Amino acid sequence: MLFATNRVLQEGPTPRNPDGSYDLPRRIDFALTNNQAEQSVYFCRRNGANDYVEIGNRAFFTALKDSPAQQILLFLHGYSNLPEPAVFPKAAQLQALFDQKSLGEVLVVPIIWPCDDDLGAVKDYFDDQIAADASDVAFARMFEKFLRWREENSTLANPCTKPINVLAHSMGNRVLRGAIARSLEYFQPQGFPLIFRNVFMAAADVSNNTLDFKQPGEYIAHSSRNTVVYFAADDLAMRASKVANMSITARRMGHTGPEQFSQVPRNVFALDCGDFNNIYDNPVGHGYFTTDPQGNPGLLFDHLWQCIRLGRVPMQPANARLMILRSRFWQ
Repeated sequence: MLFATNRVLQEGPTPRNPDGSYDLPRRIDFALTNNQAEQSVYFCRRNGANDYVEIGNRAFFTALKDSPAQQILLFLHGYSNLPEPAVFPKAAQLQALFDQKSLGEVLVVPIIWPCDDDLGAVKDYFDDQIAADASDVAFARMFEKFLRWREENSTLANPCTKPINVLAHSMGNRVLRGAIARSLEYFQPQGFPLIFRNVFMAAADVSNNTLDFKQPGEYIAHSSRNTVVYFAADDLAMRASKVANMSITARRMGHTGPEQFSQVPRNVFALDCGDFNNIYDNPVGHGYFTTDPQGNPGLLFDHLWQCIRLGRVPMQPANARLMILRSRFWQ
């Protein structure tokens, strides 16, 4: 499994050779007690549990290009998710669900930012919020490295044309928003390019005006053909987040969806998942984006899969931008 991370590594920064080249590949491990956000991003491969190798950005992007998969899904995890007990197994679950739909169609690539492992939910929340905000520069640099690699490879006889999708869960949406904002500030002043087919914002722990015009998150929609928001009013994690942020603007995207559709780009769609989120993830109702209680692909995952497969967002009626997700109406 390929992955990218800005977590602190036990081995320290990537070593250089005397000629300035990077001394890669190298075996690495996470310094899990250190949740400082590195400004560097490490491009890696997971061979198995607790078996990781840093390979560097060029080998990473080439591996994506050479993969038999037809599409890529970058997975940005949520708060209080450490790599091995949570992120990698969740990414493997997503990979298995995609393979169940169409073997080899989608390659899942987790993007790992430095969640905390402290005891105590409240302390974890605030520590992770800081780490999410501090990760923006690293992942802006990741986007820039990708854009540079893509430009360098655009004249090859066999350029990489695989669609890229993003699934950001919970606080991972905060990381995505910050990375795109910093990319605009430092690297892409003319506007962030449209490089994603779909951006899926599941149970997004950002304010519900994040995608509004002239807000930093507006460029999430600019970066994708479709921006799809999944929300649920009885998501208890969103209620806790609203209280923790203590602001009139703290209503969460994952709680209400976009505040006003007239204020967001036309490629933004929202689906109310309140009919099943607490059935899938009882009692919190926050992690409802994979399977149902029987282990089958859930309603949200099936809708997400259709978006990836079709390149369009199934809605009912077809011209709707907001709907209640309660059935597989596209079947």
